[in-house]
Amino acid sequence: MTGTGAAPAPRDDADAAFHDALLQDDPALLYDRAPCGYLSTTPDGVITRVNATFLAWTGYHREDLVGRRRFIDLLPVGGRIYHETHYAPTLHLQGTAREIALEVVCADGRRLPVLVNSVLERDADGNPLVIRTAAFDATERRRYEQEVLAAKRRAEESEARAVELAQTLQQTLIPPTPPRIPGLDVAAAYRPAGDGRYVGGDFYDVFQVATDDWVVTLGDVQGKGTEAAVVTTLARYTLRAAAVDHDSPSDVLRTLDQVLQRADTDRFCTAVVVRLRRTGGAWRATVACGGHPLPLLRRPGRPVQAVGQHGYLLGLTPRATFVDTEITLASGDALVLFTDGVTEGRQRGEFYGVARLQALVEARRGPAAEVTDAILADVMAFQSDDARDDIAVVTVAVE
Repeated sequence: MTGTGAAPAPRDDADAAFHDALLQDDPALLYDRAPCGYLSTTPDGVITRVNATFLAWTGYHREDLVGRRRFIDLLPVGGRIYHETHYAPTLHLQGTAREIALEVVCADGRRLPVLVNSVLERDADGNPLVIRTAAFDATERRRYEQEVLAAKRRAEESEARAVELAQTLQQTLIPPTPPRIPGLDVAAAYRPAGDGRYVGGDFYDVFQVATDDWVVTLGDVQGKGTEAAVVTTLARYTLRAAAVDHDSPSDVLRTLDQVLQRADTDRFCTAVVVRLRRTGGAWRATVACGGHPLPLLRRPGRPVQAVGQHGYLLGLTPRATFVDTEITLASGDALVLFTDGVTEGRQRGEFYGVARLQALVEARRGPAAEVTDAILADVMAFQSDDARDDIAVVTVAVE
């Protein structure tokens, strides 16, 4: 009965011989047609045997190599140096060398990346007899490594640009130096969290509304990064605009609260607004807080105390209310505004805390810059110079 299956494709003599050799496990043919390059050399490296695979990869003829060239002769200059300083000593000391990355210079001058495994065989007396080497084509591996390195380089360059952008953006959110106000001594400090590569949410501002009429704001937007920076910019400039339209700091905060609730963001904000007006020889300060740590008031001969009421977080609660608190600042008095990066600085689970800050402000009765710098230095020292949150401090003292 005749079968209906397709007849097998005819094989040429070479394929037939190779197939028969596979069936018979012919060592000679398997060596010659193996999927990796094989070389045998004398102990000093002269090639004594090479398989057809290696010849096909490199373009050499057998007579070009056997008895005429050493393995080291097939390597570029850098490979020869590595062969003499690492590969050969390892092989002779340990008897093996594994996964050595080299390049073989082919007959046409191109370079073939290979991974080399070698074994040094010795006679019964321990004398070296022959070095057997297997070479594996590493072209695709080399291409992959180069792609990984290129991607890593691009990522590092991108990160460097992001850090530079973050630092530039942060500088636009924080005034370089507070303005000079006749009759007042103003100092500010800002320290970003970590290494400063991410844009933080802390901000402060000091600006004039009219003659002898100034506004100090300090706030903290939830989170970090680009979106936080956008909300920080919105908050800072909304406070500036609202301070022109509203006399009361509570109304200024109410305006910011409404703007944030209408904005396309889930981030909330805390802020404190202080309006300073000169009246005769003193300054009248009106303080309003929106979910922010209360400013500290330092007076000569009196204990340091908090001023104002906390109020609601901004941009989070409908129909939030804010309260104005008025105080008079005389000569020697000072207000210290700060973000929670100060009081929530941590050391082994312990917070820096308000009490520690009050004690420091009590002890420092010098110029505003001295107070501000002392707070920043003490908080950083408490955290072993590893700020986990942004820190912003503004001190306003009556001269």
